[in-house]
Amino acid sequence: MTVEQSSTGAVSHSTDDWHTVDWEQAYREVRRLQARIVKATQAGRWGKVKTLQRLLTRSYSAKVLAVRRVTENAGRKTPGVDGELWDTPEKKMKAVHRLRQRGYRPLPLRRIYIPKDETGKKMRPLSIPIMKDRAMQALYLMALEPVAETTADPNSYGFRKERACSDAIEQCFAALAGRRKAEWILDADIKGCFDNISHEWLMEHIPMEKSILHKWLKAGYMEKSMLHPTDEGTPQGGIISPVLMNMTLDGLEQQLRECYPFWRIQGVRHKVNLVRYADDFIITGATRELLEQAIRPLVEQFLSERGLSLSPEKTKVVHVEEGFDFLGQNVRKYNGKLLIKPAKKNVKRFLKKVRTIIKSNPTVPAGRLIFLLNPVIRGWAQYHRHVVSAATFQTVDHQIHHALWRWAKRRHNNKGKRWIKDKYFQQVEGRKWVFSGEYDGKPVTLFAAHKMLIKRHTGIRSAANPFDPAWELYFEKRLGVKMAQNLRGRRQLLYLWREQNGICPVCKQKITKLTGWHNHHIVWRSQGGPDKAENRVLLHPDCHRLVHSQGISVEKPRPARQGVQEA
Repeated sequence: MTVEQSSTGAVSHSTDDWHTVDWEQAYREVRRLQARIVKATQAGRWGKVKTLQRLLTRSYSAKVLAVRRVTENAGRKTPGVDGELWDTPEKKMKAVHRLRQRGYRPLPLRRIYIPKDETGKKMRPLSIPIMKDRAMQALYLMALEPVAETTADPNSYGFRKERACSDAIEQCFAALAGRRKAEWILDADIKGCFDNISHEWLMEHIPMEKSILHKWLKAGYMEKSMLHPTDEGTPQGGIISPVLMNMTLDGLEQQLRECYPFWRIQGVRHKVNLVRYADDFIITGATRELLEQAIRPLVEQFLSERGLSLSPEKTKVVHVEEGFDFLGQNVRKYNGKLLIKPAKKNVKRFLKKVRTIIKSNPTVPAGRLIFLLNPVIRGWAQYHRHVVSAATFQTVDHQIHHALWRWAKRRHNNKGKRWIKDKYFQQVEGRKWVFSGEYDGKPVTLFAAHKMLIKRHTGIRSAANPFDPAWELYFEKRLGVKMAQNLRGRRQLLYLWREQNGICPVCKQKITKLTGWHNHHIVWRSQGGPDKAENRVLLHPDCHRLVHSQGISVEKPRPARQGVQEA
C-alpha cells in the first residue's frame, strides 16, 4: 500500500490489491469532502464548490467507491456495447486506475426496451452505458449529489437519498386533510421527461465539469447495430440521470411559493402546495380556476424553458372528493374525511403478478412456490402499510387463497378436496387454511398481507440533508425505525442488526435495505459452526464474498448501547 498526497492536502491510501482497500478510510474521506461541498453550497461559494468537486473526482477514495458501486448493484452483470464486465478483483482494481479525466471519451449506450407495465403494450427505452462510463458517472455523482440535495425543492421525494414514496404520500395528507385545506388538485405528469430535457439548459445550469457532461449528453446510442445521435434528453439507465432530472425540475416549488405564499393575499388564501416524486407531481389550490388559469400556465412556462411539456392525457384538475391516484395510492375525501388507500389499478396489477407466478410454476413443490411468493406479497404489503389498507389486505389474501386452491386442485385432479386441504393448508397459530410447505428442509408458510402491521408514516423533514453532518443524528434515528419495520417478523435478523448497531463489521458502514445484507457464520457451518445468533453476523453482500474468498475472520461486534437500540 502507498500513501499519496494531493496539492490540496487530501491523503489517499492507494493499493494494487482490491481485497486490501481500506473501505472505512475511503468512505470517511469522501464523506468529509461531501460535507465541505454542502457547506460551500449553503454559503453560495460556487468557486469553492467547483474546487472541492474537482478534488473529490480525482481522489483515489472516490474512484474505488465508484467502482464498488457499479460492481455491486443489480446491473453489474449487464454489459454495454463493448461486452465488458468487471467481475474479478483484478479487473476492478485495473478499472480504478483507468478512471482518468484526461483523454476520457464515453462510448455509445446500448439501447434496449423494457415493458412499461404488465400488459407489455407500451415499452420504455433503457440505455445501458459500458462499465467504465457507469463508474465515471458514479464518480461525478458523488460530487454533484451534495449540491443537488442542498438546493433541492423541499417537497421533492423521487430519486433522493433517505426519501421515499411514503414521504410524498404523507405530504399529500398534510396538504389535503382537514376542512380548511385545499380541495382542488392539478394532477400532472411530464411527457417523456428523461428523453426531452434540453441539453443547452443542462450545460448552463448543472454545476459540474462541463466537458464531461457534454460528452455524456452527446454520446449517442446503438440500436440494431446502428448509431443514433442524442440531441436532447438524458438517458434512462445512467447512474447520474435521475439527479440531472431532479435538478432540472428543482425551482418550481420556489417559483410557486413566490407567486402564492402561505399567507393571505388581499384576504385570499390560495392554498398552493407542490408534492413531486420524480416527474410525477401534484399541485393543490383553492379553486379550479386558480389551477387552470394561473398555475398550469406557470408550470408550462417553467417546463418549456427546459425543453419539457405536460402530458395532455395524464394531466387533469380534479376535486378531492372525486379523488386521484398518486404513486399507487388513491387519495380521496369521503364525507369530508381524507382517506388514502391502495389504488384499484395497483391492486389489480399486483394480483396479476401473483397469479402469473402461480400459473408459471404448476409443478414446483409448495415450499418453493411459497419462497417465490412471499417476497412479492411482503414487499407489496410493506409499501401500502402506512395508509388505510386493512380491508384491501383482507381482499388480496382472499384472492391469493383462491388462486392457490385452484393451483392445488390442478396438481391433484384425481384427489378429493379434503385430501388436498390436508396436504397444502394447515392450521398455524389459530389461523386455518394457511398455505404451507417445506423449503430447504424447513417448514414454511405463505405470508398473509393482513398480518402486516399498519402504522402511520412519519414524514421526513423537508430541510433534512443526508450529506450535512448537522443532520447525522436525525438520520440515525430514522434508520433505526425504518430497519425495525423492514425486519418486523424476522426477529433474529432484527436482533443481529441491533446487536451490531446496524454496522457491517468488515467495512464499518451502515447496513440498510438499499445495501442489502448476508448472514455470515463466524465459525463456518462446514467447520461445525452452529446456526445460532451467537455464531452469526450481518455483512454487506460484497463484504461477505470478500470474507469467504480471503478467509478473513470476523469477530462478534460488541452489543449496541441501549439508547441506540431504542432509537
